[in-house]
Amino acid sequence: MDLARRARSPESVLHRRRLGHSELSYFLPSRANGVNDMYLHIGFKAPSSLLSPERVLLAWAILRARHPLLASCVKYPESKYEEAEFIYAKPQSPGDVLREAESSFSTGTIDKDTLIDSYLNGPRVLGPDHLSHLFLATHDRTDANRMQQFDLLLAATHFLGDGMALHTFANDLFSLLVRHSPDAEPEDSLYALFQQEWRDGCGAENLELLPPALEDRLPRVSCSRLKNALELADFNQTQDRVIGGHTFPRPSPMPAERERHTVVPTISFTPERTKAILKKCKTNGVSISSALFALVAVVWARTARTMSDAENLRWPIMLYSAMNMRPYLPPLAAEQKLHDSYWFLAIGYFNIILPSFVPEGSSLEAIFWHRARSAKAQAAAAAKSQFLVSRTRLMAESRAKRAIKWAAEDDEKEKPVTVPSTKPSAPKPPSKNIPSSQVCSKTPSQCLMGLSLLGNLDGMYDHALYSNARMSMHSLTTGSRQRQGGMLLFGYTFAGKLWLSLGYDENGFKRGTVEEFWSDVVKSVGTFMG
Repeated sequence: MDLARRARSPESVLHRRRLGHSELSYFLPSRANGVNDMYLHIGFKAPSSLLSPERVLLAWAILRARHPLLASCVKYPESKYEEAEFIYAKPQSPGDVLREAESSFSTGTIDKDTLIDSYLNGPRVLGPDHLSHLFLATHDRTDANRMQQFDLLLAATHFLGDGMALHTFANDLFSLLVRHSPDAEPEDSLYALFQQEWRDGCGAENLELLPPALEDRLPRVSCSRLKNALELADFNQTQDRVIGGHTFPRPSPMPAERERHTVVPTISFTPERTKAILKKCKTNGVSISSALFALVAVVWARTARTMSDAENLRWPIMLYSAMNMRPYLPPLAAEQKLHDSYWFLAIGYFNIILPSFVPEGSSLEAIFWHRARSAKAQAAAAAKSQFLVSRTRLMAESRAKRAIKWAAEDDEKEKPVTVPSTKPSAPKPPSKNIPSSQVCSKTPSQCLMGLSLLGNLDGMYDHALYSNARMSMHSLTTGSRQRQGGMLLFGYTFAGKLWLSLGYDENGFKRGTVEEFWSDVVKSVGTFMG
């Protein structure tokens, strides 16, 4: 029985909570075509017996029971978007747990590129009644030692969690499979663990509550009217300082019906070269993440100079990124300890603003490292601000309000069209109150692109544990279903290698511009970073 039917079943015990502002801001735009639905792909080699579909399903079921949001659905009364809530139908038996997990688990012999392309550009896999899914792709080639190549893709809606949840979950999944070997004694098998978890957890009362939303975990809002006013003033000032005048050129004309098609060109650097890049960044006092902000800005400045709208160079380049808010959350109250889960959305946002001009006669490498240090200072200022919590809360409220407004507009467009009156309306007189110079003087607030800089992901995976079971990981790709004209650059270290991947809608930009930019980015890593 699927979750939607179980949620309506009278014998089901249902647990509910409202979506927080951050969750709502991601849920509402995702309804039509799965915008921002996340995925994490990992390519690895392991003994075929370790990754049998039956064992993976058991591990998947165990973790879904530990993290009930994965097995929840989202419902809301018609047009009452702010009342959207998670609903978790508590399993009534171990069989319920397995059947529910099986409905969100797929296996096959598909190759990695086809698997990712199908998820990004094909019909939506997820939805309000299906918030997560696990794909296990196997390959027919098996060597004499019964070793096999696998591709695993974990999919989840973005309002369910974030990148930290994805990677923590993947490590937990692999750790379960490795620690409970196929050759283990019956009492130490995955099935025995599944039964034990049901007795100790799934069937007990410690799943009564869903994990609280970010806004409920943040430190309490001050009751001081003065402090609240100061926080609001700070938030408004930070928004006024968000200045950027650069975007990638769009096709002209841009057909409304142009189909979105996301591509993800990806490059990795050898462990040796990655170490050299890290060493050079350290010598210049920055992390690889700060250097990547500067890399994008410098490469774009060179690209923009060759375009017809080069006059926009007088405006700076704005890039946006997400901040992991988990380190800033206070511990859960004692009564919530049993209900803790890392599957919840916990991100804030910040912008990096860098110059778009390159001074003549100056050392380009010196400019690059100076801008990398500027990016580092801006990111540190955002993370260490005394207003970080209030900015996060107010930004979430602002994003939720916009999402509700746009959702109402989208739903209005879906309603049957009424025939308008044939009586012509009187033309509106031209405005005489606003000088044309004032209309044109608005400071632009356009973002060139987003950067998701995940750092050293090897720190989130227990490679030593995997190797004991002859499992070795060799590739990782992550991203999300894009909106039309979307673009996001990912940078991270995995398997000892630096990876860069650019997910973008190739039909949403002027042909050749993004390709030229990406080619220059790849070349410039060697020019500036080693």
